[in-house]
Amino acid sequence: MSNWSPKLLAIRIHALAATFNRCYHRATALHSSSGPPKLSPYDVNCILRANEHTQEFFGGSVKSYDSNQLASNSPIEDSRSEASCVHTSGLLMGIFDGHGGPACSQVISKRLMRYIAASLVPPDDLRQHMLNEFVSEIKELYEKSFNQFANELTNTTLAGFQMHQTLENAFVRLDQDLSREAIEMPSLRTMSVAMSGAVALVAHIDGPHLHVASVGDCSAVLGTVTDTGQWVAKKLTNEHNSDNVGEVRRLLSEHPATERDTVIRGERLLGQLAPLRAMGDFRYKWTREQLEQLVVPQFGEQVIAPYYLTPPYLSACPEITHHILTPRDKFLIIASDGLWDTMSAMQTVHLVGEHMYGKAFLQPLTLPKQDITLGEISQMLTTRKAGLQRKPLDRNAATHLIRNALGGTEYGVEHSKLSHMLSLPQDIVRLFRDDITITVVYFDSEYLRNCPT
Repeated sequence: MSNWSPKLLAIRIHALAATFNRCYHRATALHSSSGPPKLSPYDVNCILRANEHTQEFFGGSVKSYDSNQLASNSPIEDSRSEASCVHTSGLLMGIFDGHGGPACSQVISKRLMRYIAASLVPPDDLRQHMLNEFVSEIKELYEKSFNQFANELTNTTLAGFQMHQTLENAFVRLDQDLSREAIEMPSLRTMSVAMSGAVALVAHIDGPHLHVASVGDCSAVLGTVTDTGQWVAKKLTNEHNSDNVGEVRRLLSEHPATERDTVIRGERLLGQLAPLRAMGDFRYKWTREQLEQLVVPQFGEQVIAPYYLTPPYLSACPEITHHILTPRDKFLIIASDGLWDTMSAMQTVHLVGEHMYGKAFLQPLTLPKQDITLGEISQMLTTRKAGLQRKPLDRNAATHLIRNALGGTEYGVEHSKLSHMLSLPQDIVRLFRDDITITVVYFDSEYLRNCPT
């Protein structure tokens, strides 16, 4: 279903995490407990770059993407995944921000892409793939759920296909499967997924068509350039939290008026959960009877929230945006709220735009093959000299954003601030920063200029 098998992807992520741990422990071991921690530039770079990844593409609307993540929680509760669809030219990019533990985000990051990609395969082809491919790739615990979903898809037609509905069905169906698995096969593994939760954002890019499906408070921002060369940040998502008036009204409309003062208390769902949409978190979805039977014996009475009267209170139905890409759209930034807590959408677009321009000066100067005058060479050298002042420290745009998010000041990145933020003790680091996961997708302007919509 993906050009990268789940096993290979897991091995790559595991190896990067091990690299980060080695770098972090080496860096923090340099300091005595009595003095303030000070990391060298080498140590900082080692920590920031441990999880970075770049992938290039040839042909299509996507040229490449940069991704990276930096942990605050231990283990990190964020996950990310990327996949290319075999039967379409589409690419899938996902950011998953877990809470109450990493179990739910890890599971949906591996399973949601497969549910979406299966929905994009023609039913006849899907039947053949089910015989030859899917069963062997899926872990035994989830094989039954996926096979049932895929079997149902083979009985559908592509007539009236709507990408919006496909994405919505994949999100909702996976969430239903997570619930059913925990109810029918209760175990430490299925219950750890059911009792934790995750917000999720998936971008699907196929030619000029960009769809973004979001549940929770991850965000997607499009970087667009105007005729005058000015950057514009276009936000493609809404956060599903108590700051979103429309989301609050939706939630209140689904419950009796007598619960108006209890559904959201202290800006949280039932006074406990910040996002108003999420996958997992079945303690806010199951009936009270189900919680008392399945959850209370293991986790205690406190698992049932106060004023838990008319569940479900939480939805996994995504909000979906469709955007037609143009040559002015240069890149897409998707990230967990660990980034957006520290900078605005406009700041991120400016940083990536400047990085995109400055990155060209990381390459050696090459002269054109045709004849060129000394005056033209002089002009090239003058331009390059000016550009070298804007040369970024990082080749990876996601790393560049993390560096600025943690160490940025009005005068640029301050090493002492960055060093401090990266060497905070594990027992207090979460008070100062959250897990940060970022993917920056670059678009091919020439392709978008010539492709039909």
